[in-house]
Amino acid sequence: MATSTATTPMMQQYRDAKAACGDALLLFRMGDFYELFFEDAKTAAEVLGLTLTSRDKTNNPIPMAGFPHHQLDNYLAKIVQSGMRVAVCEQVEDSRRAKGLVRREVTRVVTPGTVTDDALLDPRENNYLAAIYPSSGPASTDFGLAWVELSTGRFHAATIDLKRLADELARIHPAECLVPEEIADALRPSAETIMVTERPKWVFALATAEKMLAQQFETASLEGMGIGADDSLAVQAAGALIDYLQETQKSSLAHIDRLIPYRAGLQLDIDQATRRSLELTRTIREGDRAGSLLSVLDRTSTPMGSRLLANWLSSPLTDRPAIDERLNAVGLLYDNPSLSGELARQLRGIYDVERLVSRVTTGRASPRDLAQVGRTLTQLPEIKAKLSGHSNPLLLQLEAELDLCPDVRGKLESALVDDCPLSAREGGIIRPEFSSELNHLRKLAAGGKQWILRYQADQVATAGIPNLKVGYNRVFGYFIEVTNAQRDKVPEHYIRKQTLKNAERYVTPELKEYEEKVLTADQQATDLEYELFLELRDIVSAAARRLQATALVLATVDCLVGLAELARARNYCRPVFVDEPTIHIVDGRHPVLDVLEPQGTFVPNDIVLEEGESIQIITGPNMAGKSTYIRQAALLTIMAQMGSFVPANKATLGIADRVFARVGASDELSRGQSTFMVEMTETARILNTATSRSLVVLDEIGRGTSTYDGVSLAWAIIEHIHDHIGCRTLFATHYHELADLDRSLTSVKNLNVTVKEWEDKIVFLHKIVPGAADKSYGIHVARLAGVPREVNERAKDILAQLEAEHLDDQGRARIARDKPHRSGSLQLSLFGFADHPILDEISQQDPNALTPLAAHQLVQNWHQQLAGRKKQGQ
Repeated sequence: MATSTATTPMMQQYRDAKAACGDALLLFRMGDFYELFFEDAKTAAEVLGLTLTSRDKTNNPIPMAGFPHHQLDNYLAKIVQSGMRVAVCEQVEDSRRAKGLVRREVTRVVTPGTVTDDALLDPRENNYLAAIYPSSGPASTDFGLAWVELSTGRFHAATIDLKRLADELARIHPAECLVPEEIADALRPSAETIMVTERPKWVFALATAEKMLAQQFETASLEGMGIGADDSLAVQAAGALIDYLQETQKSSLAHIDRLIPYRAGLQLDIDQATRRSLELTRTIREGDRAGSLLSVLDRTSTPMGSRLLANWLSSPLTDRPAIDERLNAVGLLYDNPSLSGELARQLRGIYDVERLVSRVTTGRASPRDLAQVGRTLTQLPEIKAKLSGHSNPLLLQLEAELDLCPDVRGKLESALVDDCPLSAREGGIIRPEFSSELNHLRKLAAGGKQWILRYQADQVATAGIPNLKVGYNRVFGYFIEVTNAQRDKVPEHYIRKQTLKNAERYVTPELKEYEEKVLTADQQATDLEYELFLELRDIVSAAARRLQATALVLATVDCLVGLAELARARNYCRPVFVDEPTIHIVDGRHPVLDVLEPQGTFVPNDIVLEEGESIQIITGPNMAGKSTYIRQAALLTIMAQMGSFVPANKATLGIADRVFARVGASDELSRGQSTFMVEMTETARILNTATSRSLVVLDEIGRGTSTYDGVSLAWAIIEHIHDHIGCRTLFATHYHELADLDRSLTSVKNLNVTVKEWEDKIVFLHKIVPGAADKSYGIHVARLAGVPREVNERAKDILAQLEAEHLDDQGRARIARDKPHRSGSLQLSLFGFADHPILDEISQQDPNALTPLAAHQLVQNWHQQLAGRKKQGQ
């Protein structure tokens, strides 16, 4: 009975590998192809568009799909982007030396958070793997949060409150998050755009985590890294990350050499809604980097600098000396365009050292990777020289920390050829003069090849066969090929080896003897080159910490140079920080629109929020620039606190501890939350967590409900900020009734966006001026938007009727003019009553002149009138 394919040694090897990688798709290397079997093959056929075939069609068909090995990166990217895990099973034994079946092993498991390959990563984006672990205390809401960038080795951990969890995840933006199995479902809503990977609870155990981290960092404890007894939850999350990386990577993690504690309060607090509203790193509509604030700020020359700049923008500083340190460095480069330009030019020759070192330490670096490390090191002396000789403390510190690594550079320069190949197994890597042994083998191999060329010429002459040729393939080695037409001339000592359609192939003892010399020397040279490559890789790996420190210096210099170049190109000014919580910006510009709109068309505006006038209520029509104005204030504050110059003629700022922005609609129907519910939830958070040093930006709060409800809420929100928080606030609204607040609240100032009316048309001037707007111009905006003319004309009629019936002689809805009571009771006197015929009749009566009978008759008449109106639906 024939042996079933499912029980062959090769298929048993596959089953063993599949059992070791769990739910990951298994890519099983078979010669020049990666193959998938069973359910994996069906999934791959659907996700990757592969042709689904079967193995052993006649006996026990097994679903099968595959692709050539050189296409691995492309297919890995597709699998990971679809949110799946994938295991790579390689041939780990040389087929020439294998006895029987070639040994195979799962060499790595690739997941969204553990990607390290250049082809799978955006060089400008960090790719974080995170872990979350909750406190087991009954009254505690603390969580341990850790995150690591495997491709660079940066590793952080923190203990945070549950209320901040979603905000921190939004800041870090991990590609994958590890959570204990028992809380996975509860945490999914907080990580809805993140791949959630469940892990057993025991991997988060404190003792296990401490031991694993101590082994990873080769330390007795974590105290030297600033990790204390209060950080146990953070340690547990960090330990689970290392456990997962060891399980999936199956290689050295030496480049992850320290755990950096993250402390709240040292960075500007920006919640999830604010990041989204202000489009700091991604736009709301497309979710892309293009069009975000980051896309405008990024003038860096290296991927390392681009990633660091994104970190600076995501976590602006709150420490004034640290902010000024960055601004001073940017200022020096701003004032020295030649220095800035030279550094930018040199930085363009720098490769992504952070990720190169990661591939080196994990054993996945190619010869080309090592060559790029070497070429980067050759640029360092000139950069170091440019950083010296200045009085700026930060640039001098960076110069001192820039390790030239001359020993590593010397080895790489002397060993590697100028144009290194990607593969380390096929030779062509090492310079001839680097190794005398390698040089000897190469000469021997080259001499043998020359002999074979001479041998072919001799055989042509001796046998009299002009088209005889000596060829080579991996199966038969060297051979003599003669066409069938010349077969009669073949000498007797030729030994037939292979018959082709139009030719015969032969060998001779002499040819086989020289073949052995040539091939042996050639293979020995290739093997020796690979050994020398591994030695070079080990040298670079041993210097990993030094190289990573140098990479951070280069990234920092790149950020500072990029910010200086941007400031010079866009005519930015240096912000000045003061102790008071103030904003005083002269001719400020929205940093993104200033770039996207044609040059010179953006209308700048002053922004002044000071003690005594800390709350601005901005009214005016849609499209006029209210939202741009208030966003601008928040964006310039964030830019300044990250260490950037700002688009303005002058900027004086007090450091903010938190920035809140509630701008634009945000339905979350998947959670069963309407726009209004989301709006109120985010507003509640602002009211509960803002401090006197915060900056609050609110746009159209209350518009998601009825007009009276909306005005009431907006009114009460402004009162609460004024009376209980006292922070800088910009409140854009269509509720003109709110303009009355400046009469009762001392810190409120009214502003409006100027509009020019002409022949029933409007022109937006985009200039913010003092005072409240007297009209909304909604019908005019609708016409500009393309609403049909008949709809606009009907809207005008309705508007005129409503204004006649419900507005007072000053054109406003009836609002109480006196300062509203704020004793906690409901303010019922806020709105007046609408006109009514019965009320008019009552007002005309003289109660003292009415007899009881006449009064009774009047009440009866009114009762009948009301009953009649009720019947008619009035």
